[in-house]
This record gives sequence, C-alpha cells and structure tokens, in this order.
Amino acid sequence: MRRALTISALATFALVGTLFIGSASEANTNPKSAAKNVTYSKDVAPILYKTCSECHRPGEIAPFSVMSYKEVRPWAKSIREQVVSREMPPWHADPNHGVWENDRRLSKAEIDTIIAWVEGGAVEGNPKDLPAAPKFESGWAIGTPDKTFSIPEQSIPADGVVKYQYLTVPTNFTEDMWVTAAEIRSTGRAALHHVIVYIQEPGNQGRTDGNLLAGFAPGEQPAKYRADMAKKIPAGSKLMFQMHYTPNGEATKDVTTIGLRFAKETPKHQIFTRPVLNTGFVIPAGADNHEVKSSFTFKDDAHLVSLMPHMHLRGKDFQVKATYPDGTSKILLNVPKYDFNWQTYYVPKDLIAIPKGTKIECVAHFDNSVNNKFNPDPTRDVRWGEQTWEEMMIGWLSYYNDNGSGAKPMDRPMASVSNKGEQK
Repeated sequence: MRRALTISALATFALVGTLFIGSASEANTNPKSAAKNVTYSKDVAPILYKTCSECHRPGEIAPFSVMSYKEVRPWAKSIREQVVSREMPPWHADPNHGVWENDRRLSKAEIDTIIAWVEGGAVEGNPKDLPAAPKFESGWAIGTPDKTFSIPEQSIPADGVVKYQYLTVPTNFTEDMWVTAAEIRSTGRAALHHVIVYIQEPGNQGRTDGNLLAGFAPGEQPAKYRADMAKKIPAGSKLMFQMHYTPNGEATKDVTTIGLRFAKETPKHQIFTRPVLNTGFVIPAGADNHEVKSSFTFKDDAHLVSLMPHMHLRGKDFQVKATYPDGTSKILLNVPKYDFNWQTYYVPKDLIAIPKGTKIECVAHFDNSVNNKFNPDPTRDVRWGEQTWEEMMIGWLSYYNDNGSGAKPMDRPMASVSNKGEQK
C-alpha cells in the first residue's frame, strides 16, 4: 500500500479518536429540547478528553485537537457525521464474542450528548465547568519512560522500495528488567509502515527468536500490562528494531525510539507474544473471499492476555477460535470487517484460560477482486510478502504460562510454518 493512502485514511478515520454508536437512527432520537442545555465545557469536553485526546492533541496524527473549545468548534458537524455514520471509533470486534478491557465504544448517553450539543448550536458554555485537561508526559501515552532506546537516524528516499531494516541497539542492562509498558515513537512517521522491536538475548546472533517486545503500526496502541505481569529483558540483551519504511513521494529522515516503563519488583507472570501464521498461501487473482487458516496448539496451561489480527490491504475478516481438549470450541475474537489502517490488539476484560492441548485456529478471508477499492492489483495472484502490496496472515497472541515456565514462545524463526498453516 502506498503510504499516502494510509495517511489519508488515518486522517479520515482518526476523527474524534474513539467515538462510536450502535445505531445512527437510535442516536438521532434525542429530544431537541435537551440540546439547548448541552455545552462543550460541561458535557462534551469530558467525553472528548476521556476518549479522544490520546490521538487528538498537538503533535499527534489526528487532524485536529480536542484540547480546547476553539479547536473543536470548527469540527462540530464533522464530529456528528462521523458518529452517526459509524466511522468512529476504530473498533472492529464483533460484540457477540468477547468482552474487551480496551473497548472504545461510547455509551448511548454519551453519544446522545454529542449529537444534542451539535444540534443545539455547539455552544461553549461556562469555561469554569471544564474538567481538568489530561496530561501527557512529553508526548508519551504511557507516561514518562524509565528508559528510552533509539536507532541512528535513517534516510528514506522519496520513491522506490525500501527493504526491511534490522538495527540493533544495546541495552547495557546488568540485571534482568521487567517491562510493564512500552511505546514506540518515530520522527518520520509519514513514511513508516511498521516497527517491531524484539529482545535479542545474549548468545543469540539471529535477527529474532520470536521474543517480541513491542510494535507499532497504523492505529496500534502502546503496550500496557496488568500490575502482576510484564515482559522480561534479560541482562545483557540487545533490542532488535525491525523497520519497514514505505516511501511516500518525499524524502525524509527518521529516528525511532522505544520508551519503556519497568516493574519495581519481579512480577507474578512473564508475558510472551507469538504469531500464529501461514506463509504458504496463494490468493488467486480476482478472488473475493479467499480463505486462509493457521493454527497453534498450546503445550502448557496458559492464559491469553491479548489477541491481534494482522493482514494487509486485501484482508477482509479475521476470526480466532479455541478448540479445547474435551472437543468443545469457542470463538475468542471475531473481526468481521478488518481495516488495515487500524491495527488493534484486543485485551480481554477477563483473561482467557487456555488448557494444555487447546488448539488455537485463525481463519482469515481476503478480497483480491476489483470490488476491493484498496486492492493494489486484482489481476495478480498474491502470496506472503513483506511489502504492503503483498499479503500477510498473522494472529498475534500474548499470554503467560500458568506454571511460570520461561519457555520461549517459539523455537524456530517466526516465518517458519507449513503450507497448511499448522504450527508445532
């Protein structure tokens, strides 16, 4: 995908960061008499501060800030349109499967408040009614990092294809460190497709061993873990940055930095992240609903702490299902309308127990037809590939082993998989 398309889509879909409605017609039933009493300062600002300010503030990718009435007022009608048309929030999980800690949807009362405010003239009200504005530490959503690591400045050309860059940064840690939150920020984000940072332990000379620390892609949130869990960076480890740049017509520079926050004591659970993927597929030219599967069977009792589907521009839908040792099965996550511009990981409100022997199956469908307006070329067969005009099929799982095992999430390179999609 061309980066310009991604940024254009992000600018469109970023509107009002995390607003959502369940029904446009239902939201429009708000009495007009109530609209006269709704003000920005008293009623609307608390909603925007809570749900939108992480992206809609100065220096972030959203097209406007919600930090003041002056900044919000010109966008009032557009905000209402985005809410009513369901363009917002960037939340795509089917509510019939799973309850999510990071669910961005608003309540009906909040939706009605926004619509009533616009219909009543989008008035400011008394500034003394404003709640305290959220504070962001030097631009970091996770707060001030305990430690940051940056790659050397990179030069991205205006055009052409840039191969993945793998850049190693030493941590110089003399003791094991436990990461409770991680966030990636880049100065050249307009030309950045994604970043993945891996933990390269001492003695490992390979690029990665599946030990993923954190990632960034369009719409992806910073990683934050519950109080009793964290990811471990062993003493002496290095950080391996996998950088995927996509030229967008303008030469630019980039310095990417990862910020980390650490636990004050050793947590109860060590988090691992692994991909459940298939690299052996071929999506025929013109196919509008091509199915690709991948699976993985857990060898230990575990608990899932997050799930995240990943495909490229032809991705259509994605489902994650668990089949338990007793033969029963359950859909853990269903994303019926996948959107490449919002790489969301889904955090279950209650951690998902995975007994030993449970098979996790990911089922994805791809639209390689002319009906897919984002399709780079519906006349060609498509295979796995690193570039956005190629395809990927990954179900990312983050979990911990119940027995406290420090077993690695993978024992072979992360792109190793049979053509049938089964991982051992």
